[in-house]
Amino acid sequence: MSDEKLVGIVLVSHSAAVAASVAELAQGLAGAGGTVPVAPAGGTEDGGLGTSAELIAAAAASVDRGAGVAVLTDLGSAVLTVKTLLAEGDELPERTRLVDAPFVEGAVAAVVTASTGADLAAVETAAAEAYTYRKV
Repeated sequence: MSDEKLVGIVLVSHSAAVAASVAELAQGLAGAGGTVPVAPAGGTEDGGLGTSAELIAAAAASVDRGAGVAVLTDLGSAVLTVKTLLAEGDELPERTRLVDAPFVEGAVAAVVTASTGADLAAVETAAAEAYTYRKV
């Protein structure tokens, strides 16, 4: 399946290593074979802990295939940074959504769902439903 019709996924963490690892995990567990465009946006430009509007915008642009971009975040200021970018209106691709979902489980659900060719709303719903996953 061509990735041109797939929803892109951006994973925003305060840590570059965490964002990259969750991206790798989600793609590996989804068996998507790298077909779903997923980009980590972790840490700051200088490699420190934090969030970077520039890294987030670049990641979103890199996964945009015209079907929308789902952005999942780890902690509070990552959410605020994405909300600020969305409010600015021209920093992120037109169909970008901040998804309220657990970071790891939501990322897996988003990538699995996107790999089926589902639309942005379905990807968002699947990721958000990960809040209900029980472990015991």
